[in-house]
Amino acid sequence: MDPIWTALALVLVFEGILPLVAPRLWRRVFSEMLGLRDGQLRFFGLVCVAIGVLMVWLLG
Repeated sequence: MDPIWTALALVLVFEGILPLVAPRLWRRVFSEMLGLRDGQLRFFGLVCVAIGVLMVWLLG
């Protein structure tokens, strides 16, 4: 279970980088995402999940 907590911690670190270093850009990106349709958001989510699974497979 330890690698899962490490992975979660890394996700939080990466998610926090953009608002830390460029809050105005982060706000703009976030507001642009609010304007996307559900299908576009789902596709973005699918691509992120696929890339994450591929990275875990390649690194594991």
